Amino acid sequence: MVMLTGFSAMFLTLLPSSFMHVSSRLHRSSFASGFVLGVLTFALFILAPAAEASPVESPVESLPPAVVAALENARIPAEAVAIWVQPVDAEQPVLAFNAERPMNPASVMKVVTTFAALEALGPERTWTTRIATTGALREDGVLVGNVYLVGDGDPVLTYERLWRMFRRLRSLGFSTISGDIVLDHSALALPAHDPFAFDGKGLRPYNSGGDGLLIHFNTQELALFPGSRPQDAVNLVAEPPLAGVEIDNKIVTSAKSCDPWYRDLDAQIGQNGRLTLTGSLPASCGPRIWATSPLAPSDYGVAMVRALWWELGGTVRGRVKNGVTPANAQPLISDESVPLGEIVRTMNKWSSNVIARQILAQVGRADASANAEAFADSGADMVAAGAIAARKRLAWADIDVSGLEVDNGSGLSRDARIRADSLGTLLIRAWQRPWMPDFIASLPVAGRDGTARRRLDGSPANGQAHLKTGTINDVRAMAGYVLDQSGHRHAVVMMINHPEASSSKKAQDALIEWVWSGMPQAKPQISPSPQTKPQTQAQAKPQTKPQTSPQAKPKPKPSRNKR
Repeated sequence: MVMLTGFSAMFLTLLPSSFMHVSSRLHRSSFASGFVLGVLTFALFILAPAAEASPVESPVESLPPAVVAALENARIPAEAVAIWVQPVDAEQPVLAFNAERPMNPASVMKVVTTFAALEALGPERTWTTRIATTGALREDGVLVGNVYLVGDGDPVLTYERLWRMFRRLRSLGFSTISGDIVLDHSALALPAHDPFAFDGKGLRPYNSGGDGLLIHFNTQELALFPGSRPQDAVNLVAEPPLAGVEIDNKIVTSAKSCDPWYRDLDAQIGQNGRLTLTGSLPASCGPRIWATSPLAPSDYGVAMVRALWWELGGTVRGRVKNGVTPANAQPLISDESVPLGEIVRTMNKWSSNVIARQILAQVGRADASANAEAFADSGADMVAAGAIAARKRLAWADIDVSGLEVDNGSGLSRDARIRADSLGTLLIRAWQRPWMPDFIASLPVAGRDGTARRRLDGSPANGQAHLKTGTINDVRAMAGYVLDQSGHRHAVVMMINHPEASSSKKAQDALIEWVWSGMPQAKPQISPSPQTKPQTQAQAKPQTKPQTSPQAKPKPKPSRNKR
């Protein structure tokens, strides 16, 4: 049957003209006409499957036995699972199960954001935050005017970098600002964000939204030091300091086990800016770092800059407030981010939702600059524009986008959807891109680092897989690359959408180990490559593709800041 495939395509291409030829000569010979029509009917019967474009899915029986057993033990039915496995140098998957079913990928959606950002912006892309001034600086260190902190939507502008910028301002002789310190967030046009909308835990850092002047991930880190006995007070150091936020620390030491150590920690903030911390920290855990997001990004920036300028010995006679930089402001100090290739590594290794939201908005910002009409259609919302641009980027790469819902780009969503075959094809396309090293290096190494550091403990596959994982209620997913014991690399996707999804870790690990072992008894699935699938209207390519940003000349890398 396989040998007939090429002939069948040619035969079916000529079929209409053959029918015309036969029909025009039917009057000449009833025998000839019956014979030819019989041949045509026979050929159509045999060759029709070759003209089909729908993929052949693997039956349940083809799943690795260890995976099936783990799913059964977790009480997860087969219909709640989607799997895709394909060698990176092969045309077809060796395993495709429910692969055309759109499913919620949780944080695995970040690989879509990563692909779209590297494709649209290039791994060398950076963002620059600036300090500008109006008015004159007197000899006594008084600026008769305002200072402007101008954001560029930098996803990784940390407290340390901001401290360095304002320290330079002090070193240049600025000690008193007679006007205001104005924070300019206008680089990104973003929708209103409710941090409580997803799960009601609005002070958890994973619920923070993006911002045109995002500072320190909109997070306050709390260094906790437990006592030696139960009910001892837990000492606390808050970094960075936030002016106007008073902390009421009620956390005590406990004798509980240390897994997980943060199980009952909680934070609440009142309208008066009082941050109340409750819960306990087991003494056996030792010092730990916890974090909260007590303020909206615009308020957080004001509180941080007020505290920072005061710590540096500066004074401001006006206010620290939000606003827009006037055209006559003079640029004075700038600080450039690390390249996007490094930023996506931070995002994916530690599954940072706020960085993902920020990067998707930057993709939308770039697309808005190139297509003002489409940006207006998105409601002047750079997150929505970014989702549209991501979908286009995938379609241009011949990735099936039917069923794709990017939403906010982080995966912290009940609406996000993608198919396992789309994710698998995305991994193959990423492998073929010039920025492939940046993409793969951004993924956690199973058993070694990031959010996958505790996976595959004691397994021979430990350290052999680069995987982005994702977990929310009723969802557990993974996508990445597995290096088998023969040195061949495979794209691997597995998504579970089920109330028992949290119990599917062993099934995922079993799939990874099966791939690592060389996939015994695996047979390639007869599934059309993305190029042969009929395109939907949403997938159709435009006549011209936008070019990615040109490669920038190498620049000295800024020092990496710790989170």
